Amino acid sequence: MNADIDYTARYGLEFNPFLKNSKEITVETKEYREASFRLDYLNRTKGFGILTGGPGRGKTTVVRDWSRKLNPSLYKVIYSSLSTLTVTEFYQNLVTQMGGIPAYQKSKNFRLIQEEILRLSAEKKQTPVIIIDEANYISAGILNDMKILFNFEMDSRDRAVVLLVGLPNLNNTLRLGIHEPFRQRIVMNYNLDGLTKEEGRRYIAEKLKGAGCTQPVFEDSAVEAILNSANGTPRLIGKLCNASLLIGNSSGLETINTDTVMQAVNDCELG
Repeated sequence: MNADIDYTARYGLEFNPFLKNSKEITVETKEYREASFRLDYLNRTKGFGILTGGPGRGKTTVVRDWSRKLNPSLYKVIYSSLSTLTVTEFYQNLVTQMGGIPAYQKSKNFRLIQEEILRLSAEKKQTPVIIIDEANYISAGILNDMKILFNFEMDSRDRAVVLLVGLPNLNNTLRLGIHEPFRQRIVMNYNLDGLTKEEGRRYIAEKLKGAGCTQPVFEDSAVEAILNSANGTPRLIGKLCNASLLIGNSSGLETINTDTVMQAVNDCELG
């Protein structure tokens, strides 16, 4: 029996719910529901939307779950990331994601993108949902281009949903005077805050339950220590829970105590 099976079996888990698994357990917190509501609103109105949040706050989970629920016959989801792309590569990637063959000139890529949006809207009756991740890396040039790129029929209607997802400093960029024309076109702007202590406890409990666990795993004081250290960030909660399970198993503990969590916190800070 290998170590992975040992520790999941010890704590009554069918799998480790605090790691990325084929079976993902979504915990619908207040922030999750509110962000989903705002995204649904953006979907109905079309146009530009902004979703921000600190690292590990759940932006990717919310956007992924929301986009998966969209009817593929009515919506075409297009994903692009700014984290590793130059301006030229960004537009070429967008053309590729939309099913076209990218050109070398920006003006030609502009035309290809607009033609495809019009085709989807008029012929297939589909709304393109363009998700731009890591948008805190966005350049002034791309922001200025976007208002032009998604301008249809002399600015009289929006034919696509364009969602910028990134860290909170994205809003600092948008507040600059040069971006006022773009900012005026934003129809949805939401920032994901951290979990409350109550939500954090429910987050851990539902993750365990979703993995088939029916036995006590974390002592109440251990949960409190995890939540204090994670400061409401779901990714850190999961990281500390995972580290605590590994340490607890190697120490032969049937339940995770505060000392184990403190060791996990130390290990995670050093890692």
